[in-house]
Amino acid sequence: MTTLDLTRRNPDAAPTAAEAAQAAAPAAPSLVGLTRAGLSAALASVGVPERQLKMRAAQLNHWLHNRGASDFGAMTNVSKDLRGALAQAFTLARPEIVSEQISVDGTRKWLLRMPSTGRHDRGAEIETVYIPEEGRGTLCVSSQVGCTLTCSFCHTGTQRMVRNLTAAEIVAQVVVARDRLGDWSGGAAPEGASVPTDGGRFVTNIVFMGMGEPLYALDEVRDAIEVIADGEGLGIGRRRITVSTSGVVPQMRRLGEETGAQLAISLHAVRDDLRDVLVPINKKHPIAELMEACRTYPGASNARRITFEYVMLKGINDSPAEARELVRLLAGLPAKINLIPFNPWPGSPYECSDWDTIERFSEIVFRAGYASPVRTPRGRDIYAACGQLKSETKRMRAKERMALEAAE
Repeated sequence: MTTLDLTRRNPDAAPTAAEAAQAAAPAAPSLVGLTRAGLSAALASVGVPERQLKMRAAQLNHWLHNRGASDFGAMTNVSKDLRGALAQAFTLARPEIVSEQISVDGTRKWLLRMPSTGRHDRGAEIETVYIPEEGRGTLCVSSQVGCTLTCSFCHTGTQRMVRNLTAAEIVAQVVVARDRLGDWSGGAAPEGASVPTDGGRFVTNIVFMGMGEPLYALDEVRDAIEVIADGEGLGIGRRRITVSTSGVVPQMRRLGEETGAQLAISLHAVRDDLRDVLVPINKKHPIAELMEACRTYPGASNARRITFEYVMLKGINDSPAEARELVRLLAGLPAKINLIPFNPWPGSPYECSDWDTIERFSEIVFRAGYASPVRTPRGRDIYAACGQLKSETKRMRAKERMALEAAE
C-alpha cells in the first residue's frame, strides 16, 4: 500500500489566521462540473449575449470536460476578452486531494476536500475510488457527505449525514480521477499524474456506489449524469453508468425515466426480518415493494439487466435455503447477482462467509439461470472495498471555530 499526502500540512490541524480569513471569504465559484445550462448562466453573468450562449457553453463544456482544461488560457478558440472576463469571475478549481492511497492491486482511493462555502466550513470531505480491471476502469463516486442510512454491515453507515453533494461536486470526482490518471482527450498527462502502464486503466465506467444513498440526492445525481454522459464532454455512455440504491422505492421510476442509468439494488437479504437489520430502509419499503419497483423499472430488459448486490455474511445470510429464496424472489426479472465477500472494517460486527459457502451459494443461483459472479475484493488494504468507505470529515473543534470567528 502506498499513501501520498497531497496537502501542505496536517489536514486535521487548526487553521492559521491567514487560512481562517481565506476560508471565511467567499471564493470565486468553479465552472468544473456544471451542466450546459449552468455554463450558459455563468456566461450570461459576464455579459455574453443570449444569441451566443449555446455556442459558448458548448465550447466551455468541451474544454472543461473533454480536454480537462485547468487554465482559461488553454481555451484557444475562446476570445481573449471572454477568457479574461471568465477568469475574473470564476475558477477552474477542482476539489483538493487530501490524500491518495494506492492498493497492492492497483486500486486508488482519494480523500477529496470540497471548496469551503465560507463561514465555519473548511470544506466537506468525501472518498472516491478507482478500480482498474482488464480492458476497463471503474470509478466509484460518492453522492453524499456521510450517509442517511445506517446499514449495519457498511462503514459509511456509521458516519453522520452532513449534506448532499452538488452535481458539480459529483462530476468533479471524475475530473480529479482523469487528472491523476492522465486520462484526457488529446492531451499529455499533467505533471504528477499517476499514469497507468498497461494502456487500459482509464475511467470507462461510473458506479454510484460510494458514500451516500444516491436516490436521496436524485436531482443532483440526475444533473451529474447529464454532464458525465455528454458525448462532447466526459463522454461516458449511460449504459456504463450504474446507480445503486438500498431501496428508496418512491424515486426508482424517476431514476430510470430521467437518467437512463443502469440500476443496482443493494439487497443482501431475502427475508424482511433480516433485511430490517442489515438495510433498515427495508422497514419503510419491504422486499415485496422493492421487487415490484424493480419489475416496473423503465428500460429494464435482458440487454439491460438489474444488478442485485448481495454481501456474504458468515452464518447470517449465506445458507443454501437463502440462495434458493433469492432465486424465487427474482423469478421473471432481467437480473444478475453480484455476490460480494464481506469486507471487514474496524469494529464491524460481521465476518465474511467461507469460500466454500460462497461457491455453493453461487452455484445454486447459477443453475437457476442467473449470472452470479463473485466480486473479487479490491483495495481492502486501503479500506477502498465495497462497504469500507468513510471520510475523515468531523465536526470542527472549538478552537477551529474560534480561529475562524477571530478572523472574521
